[in-house]
Amino acid sequence: MSFLSVNIFLHINLLFTRSFMIMLLSFIAIQLNLCFSNIPSSLTTINVNGHFSFTNNEFAAKDYGNQYQFLPLAVLHPKSVSDIAKTVRHVWELGPSSELTVAARGHGHSIQGQAQAHHGVVINMESLKSPKMHFHLGDGLPFVDVSGGELWINILHESLKYGLTPKSWTDYLHLSVGGTLSNAGISGQAFRHGPQISNVHQLEVVTGKGEVVTCSEQQNADLFSGVLGGLGQYGIITRAKISLEPASQMVKWIRVVYSDFSTFTRDQEHLISSENTFDYIEGLVLVNRTGVLNNWRSSFNPKYDEQASRFRSEGRTLFCLELAKYFNPDNIVETNEEIESLLSELKYIPSTLFMTQVTYVEFLDRVHTAEIKLQEKGLWDVPHPWLNLLVPRSKIHKFADEVFGNILVDTSNGPVLVYPVNKSKWSNMTSAVLPEEDIFYLVAFLSQANPLSTGKDGLEHILSLNKRILDFCEEAQLGVKQYLAHYATQDEWRAHFGQRWETFQRRKMAYDPLAILAPGHRIFQKGVLDL
Repeated sequence: MSFLSVNIFLHINLLFTRSFMIMLLSFIAIQLNLCFSNIPSSLTTINVNGHFSFTNNEFAAKDYGNQYQFLPLAVLHPKSVSDIAKTVRHVWELGPSSELTVAARGHGHSIQGQAQAHHGVVINMESLKSPKMHFHLGDGLPFVDVSGGELWINILHESLKYGLTPKSWTDYLHLSVGGTLSNAGISGQAFRHGPQISNVHQLEVVTGKGEVVTCSEQQNADLFSGVLGGLGQYGIITRAKISLEPASQMVKWIRVVYSDFSTFTRDQEHLISSENTFDYIEGLVLVNRTGVLNNWRSSFNPKYDEQASRFRSEGRTLFCLELAKYFNPDNIVETNEEIESLLSELKYIPSTLFMTQVTYVEFLDRVHTAEIKLQEKGLWDVPHPWLNLLVPRSKIHKFADEVFGNILVDTSNGPVLVYPVNKSKWSNMTSAVLPEEDIFYLVAFLSQANPLSTGKDGLEHILSLNKRILDFCEEAQLGVKQYLAHYATQDEWRAHFGQRWETFQRRKMAYDPLAILAPGHRIFQKGVLDL
């Protein structure tokens, strides 16, 4: 064959190969399109009491973090638990060849797309109105039976009608029961009552196979423990029985300021270890700030307005201890005496005692008050690159020296919380990952970013600060664990869970073996469990 003939042959062969590849890729694309286009029609065959929506689902591709947007193929608005079970079972029966996944979305307050399902099904849990809220008041152990999509603020208002209240809260109450119980639910009451996952009697869960399972410490205990703090990986919480206690009507709300971190932490640890103490204990860090009393997450309004308005941090790093004492009007004298006695044990700056008095509801719903103001200014729906860390007590000073002394140049982008928690109030059977010490600190960097800025208030700058903090923790081997964790790879998740990874993985295989549920955490890939 001549050189020219060879060239012609190769050219024809190349054209044929190219044409074949184009045809093949087109065929694959058509099949993929057919696959995705058939999924909604497949979902329409499910007989539900609620309904599916296949358009105008942009709300389900967003969350409070405003950093990730993954559009689902469909949103289920369930009216019953069976709607959720049928939907999950349908996806389970499609098998591993289907890429369809399912995410439960409460009030959409996740930070990094955890409640989103790219090309999957998002379940709008706030549509779930069954079972109706039911209060059990007998036997001296009152509890409320609620839907997993119910908001904590609604539970507060309803329980107060019976003179009762849940024991443990988050700082923000407009969150769903299923959402907080899938993480932990931490606030300033956790030192005494533990997180919200330590105050649950029973759950109803839809597993990744579409099975509806009732579980508690006595019944299906492995699933019960796994779901609490389990990041939605084993099942969707559709019902929960929440422990209650007698409620108070009023709150003495107090803030005192420290210039020394060691004194600040020593007083905090003293208070959480005392038999007679406050009902709520949190701390705030203020770096390079002019005001110390108000921030976006609070409606604190001290009585001593003139004194408060004059107080300035003068660019120093200060530490604010936030305290609350619950009481009823008929024991106000005893309450004031008790507060005075407790404060006398602390070593804060004497001139920085600020106090106000509010109702129990006003105190617990304090962040929502600030939310309304920010919404009016268009400052609520912005990126929130939050970073929440659990720092062992023995390492908190080394952490503070570097982070508050060098890395964090100011705290003008949002509050920084620092307060200790007693590990003894947490069950070691749940999926929540904690440091290996009896006392650890929650350190929360609750930043908000200007979406139009490239400066120090911009998203990229705040994310770079977060990375510097995480890199320091790893390099210094502080034993820090992330709360509301977010990782890009499974190896990072393995490191996060440590020795508990095998248990976490075993439970996943038992209750969601196709990895259908909660894909937004990026822990497991649909249909692929690396055992």
